[in-house]
Amino acid sequence: MKTFLIAAILAAGTAHAQTSWKLATGYRAESFHTQNLYQFAQEVEQASAGQLKIELFPNNTLAKLNDIRQAVQDGKADAGETIMSSLVKDIPIAGADSIPFVVSSYGDAQRMWSLQRPLIEKHFLARGLKVLYAVPWPPQGLFSNKPIRGSADFAATKMRTYNQTTIRIAEFMKAVPVDVAMVEVNKALAEGRMDNMITSAVTGVENQVWGPIKYYYEINAWFPKNIVFVNAKAFNALKPAVQKSVLQAAASAETRGWAKSQAVMQDSTNELRAHGIKVERVSSEFDSEIKRLGEKFSREWVRLVGNEANNIFIPYYTQ
Repeated sequence: MKTFLIAAILAAGTAHAQTSWKLATGYRAESFHTQNLYQFAQEVEQASAGQLKIELFPNNTLAKLNDIRQAVQDGKADAGETIMSSLVKDIPIAGADSIPFVVSSYGDAQRMWSLQRPLIEKHFLARGLKVLYAVPWPPQGLFSNKPIRGSADFAATKMRTYNQTTIRIAEFMKAVPVDVAMVEVNKALAEGRMDNMITSAVTGVENQVWGPIKYYYEINAWFPKNIVFVNAKAFNALKPAVQKSVLQAAASAETRGWAKSQAVMQDSTNELRAHGIKVERVSSEFDSEIKRLGEKFSREWVRLVGNEANNIFIPYYTQ
């Protein structure tokens, strides 16, 4: 009888055993990416019958955005989310989605990800990491204080820049690059220190750029993605059924996240209209100009990254 009771107690303890993961993200709890992560965590806990619980640490509270990949690799966090462009120094192929004027729609962005993902998975695996899913931010558009019909309209205007790519875009357009932090955009606009910028409709709404800004052009310059991943040892330590729950929830999160990104883009664009900003598409002539610029950027990137980049761009442009 005593043996039976001990076995029953041990069995009960095993049934309630739970694994906990800490998942780090650099984004605010209110971000649609973070909200998607919360739902992912809930679905994993439900599908695994409580065998795996994922605790989120948003807003850089567990690790700073650019340090999250290394933190997960080192086991300081079990899982994480970061923007893929933060990985390019160590994993150059991660920069494919940040080359301007290559993709022009969510469909293009999904096709890019389908070609990019196997390469990213290989590089992550070599670092002891497993890719779960990726979701894009809404595309980057063009804000301007005057109408833009072609690249000539940028001549001598002051374009906000924040990295080497945006500086080069300004130079190609013969605009004057102006380094302005996003938190200072409204002040710079009010003081006449900038005339235009490339950023998402979401960012425009968050910074309430209406007033000085009169036009928003849906050029869909690029679709930067956030990637969610886990320490491979932590994943492999799970029971096969729990692993399956994680992968199924990740697939759902990716599908849901892409749809939410499009909805957020549309909501933000509508809010820009509601505040008097004219939302337009660029002229066919200017569209052709920026596509040629995209081809130039992609050729330069392939030369910089090497043969591996051809595995993305040859099928992207030929299929």
